[in-house]
Amino acid sequence: MHYNSSAQTQKATDSMTTRRGKLMLFLKGVAMGLGDSVPGISGGTIAVITKIYDQLVFSICAVDLRACALLFTGQFKAFWKHINGTFLLVLALGILSGLLISANTVLFLLENYFVPLMAFFIGMVLASSALLRNEFSLSAWQNVLALLLGFLLAMSIGFITPRSAELSLITVFFSGAIAISAMILPGLSGAFILLLLGVYEFILGALLRFDLPTILVFVLGCGVGLIAFSRVLSWLLRDYHQLSYGFITGMLLGSISALWPWQHEENYTMLVPALLCLVLGAVVVVLLQVVFTTKPLESAN
Repeated sequence: MHYNSSAQTQKATDSMTTRRGKLMLFLKGVAMGLGDSVPGISGGTIAVITKIYDQLVFSICAVDLRACALLFTGQFKAFWKHINGTFLLVLALGILSGLLISANTVLFLLENYFVPLMAFFIGMVLASSALLRNEFSLSAWQNVLALLLGFLLAMSIGFITPRSAELSLITVFFSGAIAISAMILPGLSGAFILLLLGVYEFILGALLRFDLPTILVFVLGCGVGLIAFSRVLSWLLRDYHQLSYGFITGMLLGSISALWPWQHEENYTMLVPALLCLVLGAVVVVLLQVVFTTKPLESAN
């Protein structure tokens, strides 16, 4: 399978010329924000489901030395085009909106309807994994190996017990870098990584107290991790596309271990609602594929 990243980039950029294209991208960002608020599912997973994962990685990777040169020499229009600024801005606004919405919706569901919600996410993961089968071939042993490695990695991370961390600013910096890298890698949740590192409550408390030094160090770590890790991902997606998606699919399937709703109890009184929500989650993924398709945007142009 030949993969043309420049054609993919141009296609997504063209879709941003219409209001519908911007609205669809904003809604994808909202979905990513909702996903990032839940330990066990990541914004990267939602980006894969909504078909913007490659574009997201390549756009972040475009924040490079050339972009800095354009910015500092006053070539703002060229800088904005180089980093695919409209795409990143609209998506970021959507993610922020999703995080704000989650404060009153997803968090409420986690507390009151944990089992059905986790089943819903499992349905999303299973359906999106099935859809990703078109991105790689199982006839190649390398792709099968990549899938198994991704599956084992995600499962092993799901079984790690959270630890207490020494909460220095250096720890905060590296926690931000690791968490943001996990966020853009499907199958890993940034919130879940912060829990594993033992800094989740500390970072949340810093945000609530508006502890500016801690927040700035954390954001700096996120920025460094995002720019550095996106380069690794862009190289893998460009030169090893099938292997990358085999690994991503494996991580999606492996993340089910972290989403499994009966990890700490075996009370199956919510089994029927859970099964219904699992089916609903799969249906939502299929609907996302239909609603977020770019074909109507292309015909509109």
